[in-house]
Amino acid sequence: MKDMVVVGTALFAEVVRDYFHEYTDYRVRAFACHARYKTHDTFGGLPIVTIEELERHHPPGEVDVFVAIGYRKMNKLRQATYEELKARGYSFASFIAPNVKTWSSNRFGENVFIFENNVIQPHVQIGNNTILWSGNHIGHHSSIGNHCFISSHVVVSGSCKIGDNSFLGVNSTLHDSLSIGPENLIGAGAVIARDTREREVFVPSATKAFPKTSDQLEF
Repeated sequence: MKDMVVVGTALFAEVVRDYFHEYTDYRVRAFACHARYKTHDTFGGLPIVTIEELERHHPPGEVDVFVAIGYRKMNKLRQATYEELKARGYSFASFIAPNVKTWSSNRFGENVFIFENNVIQPHVQIGNNTILWSGNHIGHHSSIGNHCFISSHVVVSGSCKIGDNSFLGVNSTLHDSLSIGPENLIGAGAVIARDTREREVFVPSATKAFPKTSDQLEF
């Protein structure tokens, strides 16, 4: 059994702790955050240690860390914390759900978290500090860059390339052989059929409410 610290004190961090506890040999000893974000001494029944004092309580070599910070500011908050801890000599845990089939041709970076029911086909590469929530399809020979967040039920067709710091919303779809520029924000339900440029945003129109209420329909 190896000790680890989950970096983050929000819902994502709490979920990450549960997955590491349930499915791995890691023992989560504490949560961590920067001092400016610390509002309590404990979270989820475990102590909160400030990142500024992390070496004093849990030095590199004695624990691994996982940076469980979400996608705000195009994943750059998670990126900055990941890079800070890497520079300070920490090693990173990763998680791939047990029911996710992986292939010898796959390549995975560090601080990667892949939830259950993801389909990852052969020759897929996933960069450092990238999150795949549950139920996605990642087609063969595709690559996902560093510091990305793929939400749920996303379809990435074969031979796509997704640039660093991109976010793909629920049920978004990429046609095959596309190149998605860095820092793209692809909203829920978007269908992308062409290559994209850096920092492009795609937000489909939301479904409009019907002019009658449900009781008026006699459904």
